[in-house]
Amino acid sequence: MRALPARRIATSALCATLLIGIAAPASMAADSDLPRGHSHAAAPVPGADALLAQTKTLGDISGVLAPVTALVDAALKADNGQLPADQATKLGQAAKDAIAKVTAAAPVAPPAAVPAVPAVPPVALPAVPPVALPAVPPVSKNAERPRALAAADVKADALTALQTAVDSLVKAVTSGDAASVVPAATAVVTGLVNFVVATVLGGGLPAPNLPGLPALPALPTSALPTGSLPVS
Repeated sequence: MRALPARRIATSALCATLLIGIAAPASMAADSDLPRGHSHAAAPVPGADALLAQTKTLGDISGVLAPVTALVDAALKADNGQLPADQATKLGQAAKDAIAKVTAAAPVAPPAAVPAVPAVPPVALPAVPPVALPAVPPVSKNAERPRALAAADVKADALTALQTAVDSLVKAVTSGDAASVVPAATAVVTGLVNFVVATVLGGGLPAPNLPGLPALPALPTSALPTGSLPVS
C-alpha cells in the first residue's frame, strides 16, 4: 500500500521536470528579446566632436577665471591690500596651477617646413652685367604657420603675461606697500581680458549672434609679400 504514494510522488516530480525543461528555453528566448541598451557602447551624436572641443575651450576660460579673480578679489578687499603670506601663497598657487594646466594643453606649433627648390639644368646665357636687387624683408614667423597655430601663439603669449601679472600681485600683497596693489591687480585683470579675447577669437568658437553686439575683429596675421621682382 505504500508503493502507491511513492509512485505518485515520482510521477509528480517527473512532470515538474518536464515542465521546467519546456519552460526554460521559452524563458531564455523571451529574455533574449528584451532590449539590451545598457550593454551597448554609447555613440555620440553627429557633430558632437566640434561642440565638445568648443565646450572644453569655454571650460578652460572658466578654469582660469575663477582662481585668478579669487586672488584679485582677496587682494582688493584686504586691509591695506595686504594678505598673510600663507593665504597669498595659496591663492597665487591656485591661479598659477590653473594657468599651467591650460598652457600644457595648448597645441605646440611645429617648425615651419621650407619647400625644396627644384634643380634647374644649366643653361648657357650671354654675359649680363650684375643687377642690384632690392632687399627682401624677412618672412614673419606667423606667416609660415597656419592661422590656427598663429592664434595659439597669441593665446600662449596671453597666458605667459597673465602668469607674470599673477606673480607680481602675490608679491604686492605681501610687500607692505599698499600703493603697489592696485596697479598689480589692474595688470592681472588686463591679462585676464587678453586671455579671454585671444581664446574667443582664436579658439574656434561660434561667432556671437546677439543683436547689438559689435563685430569682433580677427586676430592679426602677417602675409607674405606678393608681386614679382623688378626686371631690368
